[in-house]
Amino acid sequence: MTTIENLLSPGSVVIDLNIRSKKQLFMALAEIAADRIGVPAADIVAVVSQRERLGSTGFGGGVAIPHGKIEGLPRAVGVFARLAEPLDYDSIDQLPVSIVMLLLSPADAGMEHLKALAGISRVMRDASLMNKLRGAGSADAVYALLASAGVRDAA
Repeated sequence: MTTIENLLSPGSVVIDLNIRSKKQLFMALAEIAADRIGVPAADIVAVVSQRERLGSTGFGGGVAIPHGKIEGLPRAVGVFARLAEPLDYDSIDQLPVSIVMLLLSPADAGMEHLKALAGISRVMRDASLMNKLRGAGSADAVYALLASAGVRDAA
């Protein structure tokens, strides 16, 4: 059983990310992930952008979960971002996004990838937690909130 804490590290949580487009967002998240997993940021952007073309990963309530599968990745990893300003993301509810959780999984992680998405989605639907995440004063505080969220079967 993997928890959201296993997907994230303190260095993969960023707050007040100042971006103006989905493309900039994907690049910023990819650069953080690239440092962690040793995959070029451009490769991560390509995978996430390709998935986004299939349909928006903005699932509503100001939250998006861009995701993709990376060849050679040994386990699922995540990057969490709280945006400085809400971003027009073409979400299903047409609301701008301010909370983003990037999920990258191994290329062969079929069901595990889906379980991770479902687990992240459950956490991101918790209105009380979202309010706490939006009000947290530091990346460390955000990480602590997410690590204690108790996500089961996140990956």
